[in-house]
Amino acid sequence: MPDQITGTLVFTVFTAVLGSFQFGYDIGVINAPEQVIMSHYSKVLGIPLDDRKAVNNHPIESTPELPTTPSPMNPTPTPWAEEEFVASSGIITMFWSLSVSSFAVGGMIASFFGGWLGDKLGRIKALLVANILSLTGALLMGLSKLGPSHILIISGRGISGLYCGLISGLVPMYIGEIAPTTFRGAFGALHQLAIVTGILISQIIGLDFLLGNHELWHILLALSAVPAVLQSLLLFFCPESPRYLYIKLDEEDKAKKSLKRLRGGADVTKDIAEMRREREEASSEQKVSIIQLFTNSSYRQPIFVALMLHMAQQFSGINAIFYYSTGIFRTAGLSQPVYATIGVGAINTIFTALSVFLVEKAGRRSLFLIGMSGMFVCAIFMSVGLVMLDKLTWMSYVSMTAIFLFVSFFEIGPGPIPWFMVAEFFSQGPRPAALAIAAFSNWTCNFIVALCFPYIADFCGPYVFFLFAGVVLGFTLFTFFKVPETKGKSFEEIAAEFRKNRGSAQAPKAAIEMKFLGATETV
Repeated sequence: MPDQITGTLVFTVFTAVLGSFQFGYDIGVINAPEQVIMSHYSKVLGIPLDDRKAVNNHPIESTPELPTTPSPMNPTPTPWAEEEFVASSGIITMFWSLSVSSFAVGGMIASFFGGWLGDKLGRIKALLVANILSLTGALLMGLSKLGPSHILIISGRGISGLYCGLISGLVPMYIGEIAPTTFRGAFGALHQLAIVTGILISQIIGLDFLLGNHELWHILLALSAVPAVLQSLLLFFCPESPRYLYIKLDEEDKAKKSLKRLRGGADVTKDIAEMRREREEASSEQKVSIIQLFTNSSYRQPIFVALMLHMAQQFSGINAIFYYSTGIFRTAGLSQPVYATIGVGAINTIFTALSVFLVEKAGRRSLFLIGMSGMFVCAIFMSVGLVMLDKLTWMSYVSMTAIFLFVSFFEIGPGPIPWFMVAEFFSQGPRPAALAIAAFSNWTCNFIVALCFPYIADFCGPYVFFLFAGVVLGFTLFTFFKVPETKGKSFEEIAAEFRKNRGSAQAPKAAIEMKFLGATETV
C-alpha cells in the first residue's frame, strides 16, 4: 500500500462515505415496498384500493399500462363507479408521488447550505449536525405505522432530503480536502460508489420476506438511522480537515497536527506549502455571486452549459427507474419485479466502480456522449418492449434488458461526469456559487421527475419512455455542439473554448482570462 494511504485516512474516508451510503439508501428504500405502502395509505385514508391493482403481484394482472391505471382485462365498470375509482386512485397516487418527491424538495432546499455549514462549523461538526436531520427523518418514518402514515412519511422523507442535500456538498468537500493529491480523484469517486451501494442494500433488504412487507415496512424506512448513529460515533475519532484549519481558520499548528495523523507522521511540508499557495490564490480572487454568474458574459455560457448537463442527467429518466422500477418491471410482466430491481442496483454499482477508471482515461465529453447515445437507444427499446407486450410476451425480456443497459450507460457517463465538469468550468472565485446553483438545479429536476412521473406514465402508458428518448436525444445534440472537453485543460484553455463556441474569440485573450478567473470586478 502506498505510504500516503494510512489506516487513519482509510478510517476517516470510510466514516465520511457512511453519509453517502445513507443518501443512496434513502433514494432506493421507497421503491420496493411501493404497493405495500400504497395499500396502507388506502387503509388509513379509508379509500378502497381497487382490486385490479397489482398489490399481490399476480402475473395475470400485468398489462401494458403502469400499475396506477385500471386493467383493460377486467369488465368495464359503470360510469359512476369509474369516476369514484379515478378520484380515489388519484388521491392515493398524489400521496405516493409526494412521498417519493418530498425527499427531493428537502435536498433542493439544503443543497445551498452544505458549503456554508461546513465553513461555519467545520467539516466534522457540520456532519454531526446533519445527522440530527437524518435521525429525525428516520424516527418519523419509523413511527409512521402508528399515526397518519402519509403525513409522517412525506415529512420524514422531506427531512431526510434536507440531510442528503447537505451531505451532497459536505462529503465530497471533506474527502477532497483530506485525500492526498495523487489519490483525490479515486477517493472522490467513493462518494458516488457509496451512494449506489446504499441504493442496492435498500433494495435487497426491501424484499418481501425481509422487511418490505405489511408488518415491517416502517422498520425498513427507519433503518437509515443505523449508519447515521454509527457515523456520529466514529466522527469523534476523525481529524478535522487540514485545509479548513489552515485556509479558513489560519491555524497552521492544528493543520499540521491533523495532516500528520492522516499521513502517518510523514513530512507534511509539501502539503502545507500547497495550502499556503491555495490560501493566497483564494484571497486574491474575488467571490462571485449567483447573480453575477448569469449577468457576467464571461460566466454566462459556462453556467448555462453546467445547468444543461445537470438537467440532462435528471431528465434522462434515470430517477424514474430508480424510484419506480418495481412498477415498471411489473408492467413488463414479472411476477416478482423486485428481484429485477435489485439487478438494476447491482448493475448500477458495478458500472459506477468501472467509471472511476474510465473517467481519467477517456475524455469527459466523449464518455458523456457515449452514455447519452446508449441511453437514447435503450429508452426506445424499453418503450417498444412495453408497447408490444400484449402481442409478444417475450418482449418483456427486451424491456428488462433495455433497463439494465440504460442504467449501465448512465453510470458510464451522465451519472458522475456533470459534477466533474462543473468544477472544471470554474476557478476558485466563481466555483462555490456555480456548484451551489448546479446542485440546486439537479435536485429541482429530481423533484420534477419524482412528482410528475406517475402522472406522465398514466397519460402516456407504455409510450412513456419514447418521451424520455426524445429528451435524451435533444441533450445529446446539445452536448455535441456546445460542451467543450475539459480533461487536462487549464481554466484559460476552457475559457477559450467557450469564447470560440459563442463566436467571440476576437476578444483580447489576456483580459478575458483575467476576467474569467475573477481577478477584476465584472458587474
